[in-house]
Amino acid sequence: AWLERLRSAERFCFDLETTSLNYMDAEIVGVGLALEPGEAAYIPLAHDYLDAPAQLDRRSVLEALKPLLEDPGKTKIGQNLKYDISVLANVDIHVTGPFADTMLASYVLNSTATRHDMDSLALKYLGEKTISFEEIAGKGAKQLTFNQIALEQAAPYACEDVDITLRLQQTLRPQVEQEGRLAEVLDHLELPLIKVLSRIERNGVALDAERLHQQSQQLEQRIRELESEAFELAGREFNLGSPKQLGQILFEEQKIPVIKKTPKGAPSTAEAVLEELALDYPLPKVIMQHRGLAKLKSTYTDKLPRLLNKKTGRVHTSYHQAVTATGRLSSSDPNLQNIPIRTAEGRKIRQAFVARPGYRIVAADYSQIELRIMAHLSEDKGLLEAFEQGRDIHTATAAEVFGTALDKVTADQRRSAKAINFGLIYGMSAWGLSRQLHLERQQAQTYIDRYFDRYPGVARYMDRIRSQAADNGFVETVMGRRLYLPEIHSQNRNRRQGAERTAINAPMQGTAADIIKQAMIDVDAWLAEGGFDALMVMQVHDELVFEVAEAQVDAFIEEVSARMQSAATLSVPLIVEAQSGANWDEAH
Repeated sequence: AWLERLRSAERFCFDLETTSLNYMDAEIVGVGLALEPGEAAYIPLAHDYLDAPAQLDRRSVLEALKPLLEDPGKTKIGQNLKYDISVLANVDIHVTGPFADTMLASYVLNSTATRHDMDSLALKYLGEKTISFEEIAGKGAKQLTFNQIALEQAAPYACEDVDITLRLQQTLRPQVEQEGRLAEVLDHLELPLIKVLSRIERNGVALDAERLHQQSQQLEQRIRELESEAFELAGREFNLGSPKQLGQILFEEQKIPVIKKTPKGAPSTAEAVLEELALDYPLPKVIMQHRGLAKLKSTYTDKLPRLLNKKTGRVHTSYHQAVTATGRLSSSDPNLQNIPIRTAEGRKIRQAFVARPGYRIVAADYSQIELRIMAHLSEDKGLLEAFEQGRDIHTATAAEVFGTALDKVTADQRRSAKAINFGLIYGMSAWGLSRQLHLERQQAQTYIDRYFDRYPGVARYMDRIRSQAADNGFVETVMGRRLYLPEIHSQNRNRRQGAERTAINAPMQGTAADIIKQAMIDVDAWLAEGGFDALMVMQVHDELVFEVAEAQVDAFIEEVSARMQSAATLSVPLIVEAQSGANWDEAH
C-alpha cells in the first residue's frame, strides 16, 4: 500500500536506520517513510535481537524502493540526506534529486541560531522535544546498535524522525523563501553539493601508512627531546600536560608576569597566553612546540592509519555542510582542514596522502581569493588595478606602505605587507599587527594608517559594512548567503568589536566558500562526462585535490583551472594555481 502511495506522490520523506554513523560501514536496519504530517511508517528489515519478529527481506524491499529513490520526478526530503545517499550508494541505489534537506534549510536560514541536528531543530522550530537515540539505545560502551533495539521502541523513534523532518521542511522552506536570496543559496549551492560531497567522500584518498608510522617514531623522539629541554629550563621534572604544575613553575618559580586569569582566578596557561609569553621566554616556547607536535602525533600520524577502510584501503573523511558560521566546509575523521602547511612536520603528513599506482595527485588552489574578493567588494582603485595588472599584491602593498619602487621591495617588506593585507581583512588592530611583526605599537599604527591612505576604498568598505551590520543584524556574501551577528549591539565592548571584525571578514570568507562550492558542482558535472580518468578526492579551504591518470595530468590541469576560474565573475580575475605530484605535498 505504501509503495502505491509513493508511486503517485510528487515528494516523500525517508530516513534510514543503520548500524553505524560511518557511511562506509553502515548496514541498513530499517527505513522510515512519511508523506503527510502526523502519519509515518517504519519498515524493519534487519533487527536481530533474541526473539525479534520475522521481517521483510531487505534485498527485495530495497529493490522495490530503488526506482522511487532514483526517480528524478520525485523530491526526496530528509535530514542530513548526504549520509542516507552514501549508505544507499553502497547497495547500488543512486538517489536522484531534487532534494530537500532540513539540516541545510536551517543552516542557510541562520547558521548561528541553533545547532542543525534534528532534535535541536524540532525544539526551536516546532517546539517539540523528540525521543533521543540515547533514550532507546543507552549510553557509552553499552549503547545498543539499531539492529539490537526492540521494534516496540524502534518503530515510534523511526516514525517520529520522518514525521518531524517532513514538518520541519514545511516550516523552514517558506521562511527561507522570504529572506533575500537565501532560496538561491540553498537550491543552487547547498542542495546540489550533497551528491558531490557524497561522491568525494566515497572516492576516499590513498595513504602511505608506512611513512606515517616512521613519522610517528620521529615525532616521539622529538617530543621526548623537548620534554628534557623543558625539565632543564624549569630546573626540575613536571607534568607538561598539567596546567596547575605549569602555572606554578612559570608564575611562582620563574616569576613570569601573569597576562590573564582563568574564571576561578588562577593564572591562565591557555594557548594564546603561552603564545604571547613564547615571544620573550624560553620555557613557554618549548611548551608550545611540545604541544604542537604531540597534537600532530595523536591527531594524524597515529590516527590516520587506523582510519583506513578495510574494503577500499583508503581514508574516507566526512564533510560537514552545516557547522561553520561562514559557509565553509569542515571535515572529520580525519579533519583535513587542520593539517598545518607551514611547518615541516605538517608537510610530512601531507606527503603521506598519495595517488594509487599509475596516477598523480593534482592540487588546484585559488590564489589569494579573499584579497581578490576584498578588491571586488571595496571597489578600491589601487587594489583593482594591482590585480588587473597581475602584480604580486603583497609586493604592491609593500611599495605603497613603505613608499618604495616595486622592484626595490625587500623580502622583509613583502612579509610585513602580507601580514597587513591579511591582518586587515580579519580586522586586526595595531596591537595585533605589532605583535605579529615584533614592532612598536605606534609603528604598526603608522603602517595601518598608510595602508588606508593608499587604499581608501578598503577603509570606506569597512565603515560601510560595520554600519550595515548594525542596521540589519547580518552581512551577506556576493551570492546572497547571510551571516547573522547577534553580538553586534552587545553592551560588552569586546563582544561588539568581535562582531564588527566578523562583519568585515564574513563576506570575504563566505564568498570564497560559495565560490569553491560552485566550482565543486561544476567540476563534478564535468568529470561525470567521462573525458578524464580522474577523481575528486579532497576539498581543503580554497583547494580541490584530484587523483588523475599520469598520461592526462597536463591536459587535466589546464581544463580544471579554467573551470574553477569561471565559477564566479568578480571585478578582478580569479586565478587558480594547479600542480601535480606523487603526493599532496609535492603537488604544491
